[in-house]
Amino acid sequence: MTTPQILICAIVLIVTVLFIWGRWRYDLVAFGGLMAATAVGVIPTSQTFDGFSHPAVITVLAVLVISRSLSNSGAVDMVTQLVVKASGSPWLHITALAGVAAILSAFMNNVAALALLLPVAIQSCAKSGRSPALVLMPLSFGSILGGLATMIGTPPNVIIASYRGSLTGEPFGMFEFTPVGAPIAIVGVAFVALIGWRLLPASVRDKNAPADLIAIVDYLTEVEVPEGSDLAGTPVHEFDDKLPDTDAQCIALIRDGRRLLSSARYIRIRAGDVLLIESSPEGIAEVVAKLNLTLVGEKLGIAETVDTEDIALIEAIVPPGSRMEGHTPSSLRLGSHHGINLLAVSRQGRPTRGRLRSFRFHAGDILLMQGEREQVAAAMTSLGCLPLAERAMSLGQKHRALPAVGIFVSAIAASAFGLAPITLTFSIAMLAMVLMRYIRLRELYDAIDWPVLVLLGAMIPVGGALESTGTTVLIANGIMTLLADASPIILLAVVLIVTMTLSDIMNNAATAIVMAPIAVSIAVALDVSTDAFLMAVAVGASCAFLTPIGHQNNTLIMGPGGYRFGDYWRMGLPLEILVTVVAVFMISLIWPL
Repeated sequence: MTTPQILICAIVLIVTVLFIWGRWRYDLVAFGGLMAATAVGVIPTSQTFDGFSHPAVITVLAVLVISRSLSNSGAVDMVTQLVVKASGSPWLHITALAGVAAILSAFMNNVAALALLLPVAIQSCAKSGRSPALVLMPLSFGSILGGLATMIGTPPNVIIASYRGSLTGEPFGMFEFTPVGAPIAIVGVAFVALIGWRLLPASVRDKNAPADLIAIVDYLTEVEVPEGSDLAGTPVHEFDDKLPDTDAQCIALIRDGRRLLSSARYIRIRAGDVLLIESSPEGIAEVVAKLNLTLVGEKLGIAETVDTEDIALIEAIVPPGSRMEGHTPSSLRLGSHHGINLLAVSRQGRPTRGRLRSFRFHAGDILLMQGEREQVAAAMTSLGCLPLAERAMSLGQKHRALPAVGIFVSAIAASAFGLAPITLTFSIAMLAMVLMRYIRLRELYDAIDWPVLVLLGAMIPVGGALESTGTTVLIANGIMTLLADASPIILLAVVLIVTMTLSDIMNNAATAIVMAPIAVSIAVALDVSTDAFLMAVAVGASCAFLTPIGHQNNTLIMGPGGYRFGDYWRMGLPLEILVTVVAVFMISLIWPL
């Protein structure tokens, strides 16, 4: 190996290990790898930032904005109504959810498709008396499978299409992924609906994770402030300061029959006020003793105090990339700045109450929040939370939905008929939707997954360095030596399986960038179609079913479904085997080796 090959291999290995470790954000890790590769000279300084102007980056950006615009227009809600009507039996319920998710994911970002269907799934489970754990994993897998069917369905497909363009001068078209991706999606959805959900442990299938949080009333107690109490005359916000070592928090103050939330932080407590305290029984005893308060019981009606027309009790989930990740309620100033009370958190199906002021949020956490309805809605938008409650369908927006769909279809058609590259047609469609106010300017920037774009822009030059240093040829020759007597179809399967395995433990876009040049080198050495091997990478990079960390959708459903890390492989492993068989057969049929 030459010195540049050793250096780029070391950098890629370190970056891969850091991706798997997950201690630092993947965009930071990728950018660090780019800087390291430039510093040691394997990437020329004149090419360091070329990845950020790459067509794949622009296409992914446009797809994210268009996805949000279609959602805002009400076009997607018209489709999701079908799910609510099909929840009679488990297999029909799962087929409807996973099938709709797959269809939506073929034409919009699959994380956005899942986010739209997650509240629908939770609500339909509540109505049918079915555990969310039964349907959420099939829903996530269906949304991932649907992305295989078109070029815009998932970032790896965009990357592979662009990479093919750099090799041959002609990228994969919008529907060139469909002959392989669509059969895989159909077979995969049929599997999760008919067989897959039955492979989950009975203990998981019987869970009702969100319901665990709703029983918050067991942790609420009303106490009265008597004359001479230490609290009399102090602002509400000083309640927490007086009891820093307890798990108690004041979530409302009741005065003369009026409910005042603790978000009114500077209202001074008076003798005769009733405080609604959220705490464990042990914590309540400590509060009453230390502050000289009197237990009231339930004469004012706790349920009415917690959730009324004006006061909302809302469940939400922390998605990957949310500004809440890594922060505590105190650092986010949930009460003083956003005006909401955090009552409980559930992580992987385990509810946590009390001592939440120093709780550090992770992606997938379910939050139970309370506050004035408008404040809670604004806070969730600002913090990037996704609601788990049923959202109002945009039934009166058909006149808005049809033009949005028309713009989107026109962009696809223009690209499919070769009138303009998809990067240009989607950019024009994005601009049209902004000008027609399907998405506000501020919301536009919120809709863009900036960490993914930084990852793509940083990793594309690193992938190019693997090629320019001859490292991909070296790796390909090593694989060929190990499998000297294997047929091309076996090597195709090996490339698919290796890519799929990497995607289970690291970001799928990064996996595609690293594996694409290696796959092409193997195809060239075998003197067979490079398209077949590129398609194998596209399929493998998008099929992450074994872990909750391989794909954002798997992370999102972990909390609401109450899943454990080890639950994914039970449904995911047979699904990956099935995907491998169907993919190898279809790829070799479409692109003979």
